[in-house]
Amino acid sequence: MFQASAQTLTEIAADPQHLGADIGFLSVLHTWGQNLQAHPHVHCVIPAGGLSPDHSRWVHPKYHFFLPVKVLSRVFRGKFVAGLKRLFRQKKLCFQGRLKALGQPKAFHSFLRQLFRQDWVVYAKPPFGGPEYVLHYLARYTHRVAISNHRLISLADGQVTFRWKDYAHGNKKRKMTVTAEEFLRCFLLHVLPRGFVRIRHFGFLAAPRRRESIAICRRVLAQAPRPRPPAQNAKVPSPSSWPCPCCGGPMIMVEKLTAQQIRLRSAEWISMNTS
Repeated sequence: MFQASAQTLTEIAADPQHLGADIGFLSVLHTWGQNLQAHPHVHCVIPAGGLSPDHSRWVHPKYHFFLPVKVLSRVFRGKFVAGLKRLFRQKKLCFQGRLKALGQPKAFHSFLRQLFRQDWVVYAKPPFGGPEYVLHYLARYTHRVAISNHRLISLADGQVTFRWKDYAHGNKKRKMTVTAEEFLRCFLLHVLPRGFVRIRHFGFLAAPRRRESIAICRRVLAQAPRPRPPAQNAKVPSPSSWPCPCCGGPMIMVEKLTAQQIRLRSAEWISMNTS
């Protein structure tokens, strides 16, 4: 999951069609949901932009959501499934219980084909309001494991009661009561193996190049921003431009047609394709 998400972000960000920049970010692994069940996912915190390929300027995002989420979803799906195939060939996947049948190659590849029949979702949040908000977010999410103390309500008669937020039903706050043994079982699902690194840095924030890259970022950010050169013969899109349904980027107005012009062009097209 770390590899697939990191490769997806860096490759799409490097594409001039979307950003054309060298980015840096940190990824934090979470394995739990509000009800303590297994829900592995990765949170990525990314600066708003990146370094140009020659590291001479800072490149600002084209879109208000940094990178097109539909493109991210499709590329991540491909890379994640490719990673599963690679691990299966290397015999590094373990199937137990109801999943034991997936240990057979035919069943496993049939399962993978189903993953491409539905859309995957990459969730992108708006930018933070400033450095203090970034620190507040990191303080809450980087070192907490599974549940924080304020959500624990009671421990009585071998039963543990805690609060949880039901995201599937409008973030409604609910209470759950389980046995102490079940609570410990759920909690221990999220204790990672010794030596496993759950906070990782990529791009220009990776350890080998972090010091040099941050110095470059500070220098180019202090310079006057260079406007992104407009595409040749293209009009600058207005803030009210419609987003592209495929990539999410702003659509550029090329020409306006009246109803009569549309009818004429349609008749011409039909005539050309039937002659």
